[in-house]
Amino acid sequence: MNSPIGHKIWAIPEGYIPSQSTGPDPEFTSHETACILNAGDNEANIEITIYFTDKDPVGPYKLKVPARRTLHLRFNNLKDPQELPRDTDYASVIRSDVPIVVQHTRLDSRQAENALLTTIAYSVNE
Repeated sequence: MNSPIGHKIWAIPEGYIPSQSTGPDPEFTSHETACILNAGDNEANIEITIYFTDKDPVGPYKLKVPARRTLHLRFNNLKDPQELPRDTDYASVIRSDVPIVVQHTRLDSRQAENALLTTIAYSVNE
């Protein structure tokens, strides 16, 4: 049995998906990604809520990450309950029923000289 690692609540206060990209799709499509690790023995049921500067939150977006697996979720691909707008600042809160680890990555390919950034998300102890 694997000891669970991570936390059940994570926040990514920074989010922005450019509407433009340079380079072949999908590899060089500008995107935001939540890299989610579920190192435990139970499937993770995850809900994501998106917060905006000037309108009500959207969500929850629901997904699952199987036990002892990882998921690299592009926020660009979130569709239900609605697609995320491009060229719009947002933040996200990720809640799971089991401990997970979340890393945030952005690829900004608006220029031919690509920019990639990554950071661990902020976690909350319950």
